[in-house]
Amino acid sequence: MRLDEVTRRDFPVLGRVVNGHPLAYLDSAASSQKPRAVIDAMSQYYERSHANVHRSIHTLGEEATELYEGARDHVQRFIGAGSREEVVFTRGTTDGLNLLADALCASLAPGDEVLITEMEHHSNIIPWQIAARRRGLALRAVPIAERGLLDLEALDRLLTERTRVVAFTHVSNVLGTINPVASICARARRVGAVTVVDGAQAAPHLGLAMSALQCDFYVFSPHKMLGPTGIGVLWGRRERLAALEPTRGGGEMIKEVWLDRAEWNDLPWRFEPGTPPIAEAVGLTAAVEYLEKIGMDRVGEHERALSRQTLEALAALPGVRVFGPPAAVERGAVVAFTVDGLHPHDVAALLDAEGIAVRAGHHCAMPLMRRLGVVGTSRASFSVFNAPDEVDRLVRAVADLRSVL
Repeated sequence: MRLDEVTRRDFPVLGRVVNGHPLAYLDSAASSQKPRAVIDAMSQYYERSHANVHRSIHTLGEEATELYEGARDHVQRFIGAGSREEVVFTRGTTDGLNLLADALCASLAPGDEVLITEMEHHSNIIPWQIAARRRGLALRAVPIAERGLLDLEALDRLLTERTRVVAFTHVSNVLGTINPVASICARARRVGAVTVVDGAQAAPHLGLAMSALQCDFYVFSPHKMLGPTGIGVLWGRRERLAALEPTRGGGEMIKEVWLDRAEWNDLPWRFEPGTPPIAEAVGLTAAVEYLEKIGMDRVGEHERALSRQTLEALAALPGVRVFGPPAAVERGAVVAFTVDGLHPHDVAALLDAEGIAVRAGHHCAMPLMRRLGVVGTSRASFSVFNAPDEVDRLVRAVADLRSVL
């Protein structure tokens, strides 16, 4: 039995009819839909156990704390982290990257270098731009080569004794390129640079093991992996996290406070000021359990098959251009494309009229769009609930676009 035949009934929203057609939701790279297990877990928390965490000895407070900290244990297992203290909860990938840019660059000197790539999401560009302006740092970018792959020879040339941070995406949200994380991190270590990996498009689709990736920091957003919005995960190698100074202050991240100084809390709580996203952590636990029950190998196999089907079918259509590595190369669960003579927004609007939801625009990757020579693309992306017949619907609708106009 195909995976979508098992999972589809678990997602209430997929029963919707949009513009007179069954919904085909092909936009999980922006935000995935939620299974009933996640929705119910969060509702039950609010109905039965809501209280603030770490601060009360009453029953509800203890239940909420157990649920919140239990989510940390689930994430530790899911990503293969060495300890639960290495798992920090944030508001999302963007928040985690901003936290790291602030903390890592605070001790850098003018002329030090931060290295990113041309395929980065704005969330992994803007925080480093801001830090570079504040500290007088040099911000450089590794170009992409043919077929949307990262130019590793250029990476070697750009790495210098002044490189302090190398920040890059695990999987491109436009090209679907899967970057060789361990190899890039090994190169960065040779010049003493810290590595930061944006895993927003990888965590929902690939089995992760932090020990195998060999990076220093890894961030991702649960809302792209069947979980809720409003919570993110920042994993950091323990010794690297311990060396960072907090960049946000308030309650919970301290042990003791005087009017002129404070003593920080232990890891990971020193990086989690204020009331945390408790209900969202409960939903994250349910999402992790859902994915683990399926098995990430099966998740990846299903989504790779959909990506290959889409790539091959769209590439065969006259006037359609697809981006990124070819179908024969392992890639992420996204397919970006353009249709000659049509703006990507028009493509998305016409597909929506057929009940097909895709993303359109620059996908928060404007430097990459300029590199590709386009104003934007339309993008189909997949999750565990998508089916081959939805790909067929997409391809037929794209083939009919010119006649519709």
